[in-house]
Amino acid sequence: MHLAQLNVGKLRYNQDDPRVADFMSNLDRINAVAERTPGFVWRLQDESGNATSIVAFDDPKLLVNLSVWENPQALEQFVWQTVHKQFYVRRGEWFEVMDKMHFVMWWIEPGHLPTTVEARERLEHLWAHGTSDYAFGWEHLQNVELWKQARCA
Repeated sequence: MHLAQLNVGKLRYNQDDPRVADFMSNLDRINAVAERTPGFVWRLQDESGNATSIVAFDDPKLLVNLSVWENPQALEQFVWQTVHKQFYVRRGEWFEVMDKMHFVMWWIEPGHLPTTVEARERLEHLWAHGTSDYAFGWEHLQNVELWKQARCA
């Protein structure tokens, strides 16, 4: 199975506002790093090469990042061990703090490319029902891995 992930963020300002220029001007760079990361499979993008014009929620300031990875380790490598981390730690400059979970993962068959409708449904399922094998965050993966280790011991 491959791992799909959706990450959403509500911009504090419009995309053309100088206060988000550093974020917007580095999207191509960060996307290129993702695509070169071993284990990367696919990412949602529009004609510009990023996904900033794709509206998946009612609020147009809510940006989406939807991607597929061979496994959680590949996604984790990209998020925490590349230049992406430098931008992640600055997210408060550009994005509002959301009152609900802004990130969800789920397993998909290799070859399947998730849609924004599917991704939104997974995130809304997580909001309504909490973490499960259907829709989960990092903690769920860690708990599953610990469970597997305990069974094998």
